[in-house]
Amino acid sequence: MSHNSLSNLLVLLVEPSSAQQKIISGYLGELGVHNLLFAKKGNEAMEKLASSDPDLLISAMHLEDMTGTDLVLKIRTGTNCRQVPFMLISSETHYRYLEPIRQAGVIATLPKPFKKEQLKRALYATLDYIDPQELELDEIAKEDFKVLLVDDSHMSRRHIRHIFESMGLEQITEVENGVEALAMINDSFYDLIVTDFYMPEMDGKELVEHIRTDSPQSSVPILMVSSENDESRLAGVRQAGVSAILDKPFDINSIKQLVERIIHQSV
Repeated sequence: MSHNSLSNLLVLLVEPSSAQQKIISGYLGELGVHNLLFAKKGNEAMEKLASSDPDLLISAMHLEDMTGTDLVLKIRTGTNCRQVPFMLISSETHYRYLEPIRQAGVIATLPKPFKKEQLKRALYATLDYIDPQELELDEIAKEDFKVLLVDDSHMSRRHIRHIFESMGLEQITEVENGVEALAMINDSFYDLIVTDFYMPEMDGKELVEHIRTDSPQSSVPILMVSSENDESRLAGVRQAGVSAILDKPFDINSIKQLVERIIHQSV
């Protein structure tokens, strides 16, 4: 089925409140999304996932039998529907709830209450995720383009890898921290390095510093993908020489444009 319009999306909405369910489904309908499945509990949502193939799962944070965090982790670590796009709608702001969701790879996290325009952007990000455009790299053949992905979260690596592969890149090497990344850089050439900020052994800032000052690939483009929002820390990363910083969660079109820009600037 073509997913070039919102009317083609099948959405599973997981919301324990009947009133909130009506509000969200009403907004979805106004935006042209009418193919909806409903669940009030996490386990009910898992059953719906097993029997159907939704294009997007929208969930509240606090459900009767689990949290939205628990739900996305079950999906990402289960045998089915691992990469189904996941959107959180919640007033929750606590780091311990939100950070695992960011690491698992989500389309968007919307507040309660949210504006219809925020939901619209997240829905179009879903379309980009389902049917992304391939990278436009005129100077470099995509089949020869090598990416080093550095992140201590297996789920985050899998999510980012899926995005890059959907854009036509296949030569992707994964490592868990900066120490492992430096060892790989000493042995192989890469066209792009994508790294997280917080990692054991050596974090993203230290990795960038080592690459820029003490590696055979000091000019390689480096994209940092992180949920860090402390401006003083991010300023230190920029000063270390990162090519660009992208927030988690991010939309596919943004990362595509960003990668194209930093690659074109480097050739």
